Amino acid sequence: METITITLVLLACVIASSILKRAARIPLPLALVQIAIGALIARMSGFRVSLPPDVFLLLFVAPLLFLDGWRISKEGLFRDKWTIGAFALVLVLLTVLGAGFFIHWLIPAMPLPVAFALAATLSPTDAVAVSAIAERVPIPKRLMHVLEGEALLNDASGLVCLRFAIAAAVTGSFSLAEAGVTFLWLVAGGVAAGAGVTLLANAAKDWTARLFGEETGTQILISLLLPFGAYVVADRIGASGILAAAAAGIAMSYEELSGRALAGTRIRRAAVWDALQFAGNGVIFVLLGQQLAGVIAQAGQALRQTGRQDEGWLLVYVAAIGCALFVIRSLWTWVALRLILFRAGRGAPALGASRWRLIAATSLAGVRGAVSLSGVMTLPLLLADGSPFPARDLAILLAAGVIVVTLVAANVGLPYVLSGIRVPPGTHEQRQEDEARCAAARAAIAAVEHALRATGKATEDADLFSQAGARLIAHYREQIELHLHTGTAARRGLRIDEAERGLRLLALGAERAELYRIAQSGKVTDELVRDLVREVDLQESRFSGRGMRS
Repeated sequence: METITITLVLLACVIASSILKRAARIPLPLALVQIAIGALIARMSGFRVSLPPDVFLLLFVAPLLFLDGWRISKEGLFRDKWTIGAFALVLVLLTVLGAGFFIHWLIPAMPLPVAFALAATLSPTDAVAVSAIAERVPIPKRLMHVLEGEALLNDASGLVCLRFAIAAAVTGSFSLAEAGVTFLWLVAGGVAAGAGVTLLANAAKDWTARLFGEETGTQILISLLLPFGAYVVADRIGASGILAAAAAGIAMSYEELSGRALAGTRIRRAAVWDALQFAGNGVIFVLLGQQLAGVIAQAGQALRQTGRQDEGWLLVYVAAIGCALFVIRSLWTWVALRLILFRAGRGAPALGASRWRLIAATSLAGVRGAVSLSGVMTLPLLLADGSPFPARDLAILLAAGVIVVTLVAANVGLPYVLSGIRVPPGTHEQRQEDEARCAAARAAIAAVEHALRATGKATEDADLFSQAGARLIAHYREQIELHLHTGTAARRGLRIDEAERGLRLLALGAERAELYRIAQSGKVTDELVRDLVREVDLQESRFSGRGMRS
């Protein structure tokens, strides 16, 4: 009963945070509101949730990374693979070394291995809060692809570095050769486990669907179990469960592109995962707020570990570490950008104002989140000789503070920095979309024409069949003309398209209101009204999501 109560309270906090953010109309990331609610609940009621870090990673981080891998742009991931690798691997190592030495210099009472461990927990980034800011501030798509790819892959590298730092702190020894071999196995084993579990599960699913038919509930349940299965298998073989979950998501995206699932399955599965993503992200930040309240209560004890008495020093430490992380990320972004320009054959010219804004945006987007929290909570209580792990409470407090600082900095700084970056309307992605829509429309016309030739003459209502086909073909040809236009014609087509979209949404809203009125009058059954309203909702989702053209 206690587990059920805890679950209900956490979900209620997530719901309350969403309502509060909309009601207050404050341009803050939802994550900050959820942290505040979690801290408030813990402060007022003493409500605490204590989850082992490995359970936290399995229950929350693994499915969210799986979904990120599933939905990430594969074209962007492979196109910018060297840039993403530079941030997900090289920057993590630079952060661990640079921030680790800085933290040890700033707080001499914290041993160097513990400082490296703290830096390792702060090396992974979290794109969730940045995505929330992107909803109201236009972030260039290519930059967003790099940030998403970095956040997807640097979790594993950061946690691997944390593992080595903890081992060095506990045992007092470190072997570079052993660490290298272990790192390779964690990466290779994690990727193999994630991809293997997904491919085997989907092969079995497709085989049973061909023999016995597809059942939507089963398909959704299989997708929900995949990240947990990949994580557990990788963990059992000593590989990275986090990387396995991400690899499983990427493999799942290729399975979805095969088109074997029914349309109804895809629609319902996407809705289930959207709800799970919202709830999982929300619970993570509510738990962070609760942990933050706990570590703040122990601030005095943690501060005494440094020999300081004034609690204001904690704010100084958090601000200094946050600034160090920003500087390291900015310097590496500057180096990486110049290397990319040089590799592209443009030499290494002086950076203009827009490129400095790009560097600042990339640096501010290095928000720390759930993985940093779960990582720092894995610090052991005791050393190998049985003595307490040095500066553990202080490390947890500093990590929680840096998470909040980076969230606030991104929320305040990104809108200002990105306001100077012009996002071009005619992007490569838009051209790709137009070409894909035209190709799909031509395929539809060919299919309709083939059906008319094959069955039109054999039916009694051949004339009606022919007229229906002509109307449908005319619709698809109109779509092709719309997406083939360029220049002034394209802009006029876009305006017409947008006007039609608004009228369609207005008409669909009127349809739904009338259906509900008829249902309330008792003239038709509730079941019929639900079916008709679902049809209207599906049409409305088509026009209200990305728009008719996009």
